[in-house]
Amino acid sequence: MLSVKCQDKLLEFDEPKVMGIINVTPDSFYGGSRVSDDAMLLSKIQRFIVEGADVIDIGAVSTRPNAKLVSQEEEMQRLERALKLIQSNFPNIILSVDTFRSEVARMATDHGAHIINDVSGGNLDSNMFSTVAELQVPYVLMHSRGDAQTMAGMTNYENVTVDVIRELSIRLAELYDKGVKDVIIDPGFGFAKTLEQNYELLAHLSQFAVLEAPLLVGVSRKSMIYKLLDNSPQEALNGTSALHMFALIAGANILRVHDVKEAAEVVRLHEKLKKC
Repeated sequence: MLSVKCQDKLLEFDEPKVMGIINVTPDSFYGGSRVSDDAMLLSKIQRFIVEGADVIDIGAVSTRPNAKLVSQEEEMQRLERALKLIQSNFPNIILSVDTFRSEVARMATDHGAHIINDVSGGNLDSNMFSTVAELQVPYVLMHSRGDAQTMAGMTNYENVTVDVIRELSIRLAELYDKGVKDVIIDPGFGFAKTLEQNYELLAHLSQFAVLEAPLLVGVSRKSMIYKLLDNSPQEALNGTSALHMFALIAGANILRVHDVKEAAEVVRLHEKLKKC
């Protein structure tokens, strides 16, 4: 059975897990994920826990395409305050921090973070892999190319599934060589992929089992859903739930979501069907 060690906690994937998204940013693509003050942050985490979140993923920089990059200092300030509040009020929750900066990763683990979730796959900070190896925390290796400003023009693949798996396997080997023990794989839906490539990748998601690592899927309310359905992020929950069920059938171990209650219900339905 796949698992990752989160300090003194073991996150086991006997059943799929739900990772709830919280953004301490003013500009994340989905407004429902943002928190603007301490009370709202604590209230949202409490609700996520009640609804069935296994992990809370907190980010302080928007990584959507064309997002404005904030400084490392501002990212740290946003995160440090939030992490101190979370540690004081929810010391038992498994906490993931969404950052591509190694020094932010170091600060976050000093303040209680268990997992580093890097949307750049180590490509935007050459020290990230060595830092994670030193910290000995689980690392989410996401596939991407370029940065928020350039990724839309970096979608040239011969075969998107084969190419993404190959690129991830190279980075995975680098992490293992440096001594990182626990790596979670994320195909990177929406990052350096066209709408058609996103669906081709999802349709062949089961092929990621070849990497022999836990698989995280992050499609929640993304443009691959609302652009296809001609609606908006606010109207994309139904489409999100449909793709979540497909992802679980294909072998996803973690769903990274904006809507914990609905995702947890999808997991329960999937697990019931598996037992029939």
